[in-house]
Amino acid sequence: MPGRVGLFVILLSILTIAGRSQVFNICDGPYVFYKHDRIIVHSIKADSSALVDSFNLADKSHISINVFFSNHPNWNFNLNLRNTIQNEIAEWNTSEKIFAISDIEGEFDNFRTLLIAARVIDSTYRWTFGKGHLVVCGDLFDRGLDVAPELWLLYKLEDDAKIDGGYVHVILGNHDIMNLSGDFRYVQRKYFNNSVKMNLDYKELYGANTELGRWLRSKNIIERIGDNLCMHGGLSPEALAQKMSIDDINKTSRPYYDRAESDRVFQDTLLNAFLGENGLFWYRGYFLAPRITQSVVDSTLSFYRCRHIIVGHTITNSNIASYYNAGIFGIDVNEHEGHTEGMLIEDGRFLIINKNGVKGFVPAGPLKIIVE
Repeated sequence: MPGRVGLFVILLSILTIAGRSQVFNICDGPYVFYKHDRIIVHSIKADSSALVDSFNLADKSHISINVFFSNHPNWNFNLNLRNTIQNEIAEWNTSEKIFAISDIEGEFDNFRTLLIAARVIDSTYRWTFGKGHLVVCGDLFDRGLDVAPELWLLYKLEDDAKIDGGYVHVILGNHDIMNLSGDFRYVQRKYFNNSVKMNLDYKELYGANTELGRWLRSKNIIERIGDNLCMHGGLSPEALAQKMSIDDINKTSRPYYDRAESDRVFQDTLLNAFLGENGLFWYRGYFLAPRITQSVVDSTLSFYRCRHIIVGHTITNSNIASYYNAGIFGIDVNEHEGHTEGMLIEDGRFLIINKNGVKGFVPAGPLKIIVE
């Protein structure tokens, strides 16, 4: 029989495990695959075991996809698969309110809390933003532990928003393109472990024969939404010099989402301008040296008939803030450190909303120290 010290250690271990279970979502997926005339659904259950379901493709419209949280069962939700997935429209003339966020990176808790605080959804995931537009400026993947639930929630909200005349814009960032093209340097170990349990390779989870893979490949890397040009990183002078329309940038880039690190991209001047190390989802020239000039920002706004550029990707200690005489808005904040905010554009006002729903005007940010 263990002594007091032994009992204390055992009790501490039990409490530690219990505490972790309240934080860490053991569930993962679901991951929906298409194989011939079958739909195969892989997932990880709350007991950490793998589950496989199989359905007839002809029954697709009747299949309910269930997303589970072992640590927060009240967060569970379900959705229906779409009959088709089409490439997203890239230019929108709208004067409706916009809520813009970026760099969620699998932090589902913060993401959910912020959407509720901004009254985009309620606690049951019901769309409450009316005709408003939710804009995600890239980076859905990697550092957080609930990437798949986050993707499925956006998938669901896209359909729900349309019913009320609203819209959800998911614009891809560098971490999203990295995952599609096989660069897994920031992927959490959880996902590799779970893919092994499901007898799959991690890259298969978002392949072109999966629902989430098809959905991601339908997204844009740049959009114009009202007076706002939205992307993840920014437009470099080299990208601007191509003088290409927003539609053409997306059409040219989309076939290379899962080949973004191929020799073809690096060797082709046009592709490199949009997908290379200074491409639209990598560029940091608005904030890091050599910094872009005000005249180039003005030229970008003029060419694309916008008043503002909204980007994530680069964290500064000023964000969320405006730069370059309100030509640029930086909205990336450090979600992983609990700094959760988004920007609401409504009636010509640019407001910051945090997890408590507190509103404040977006300040003009003197560029100081780069945090990340």
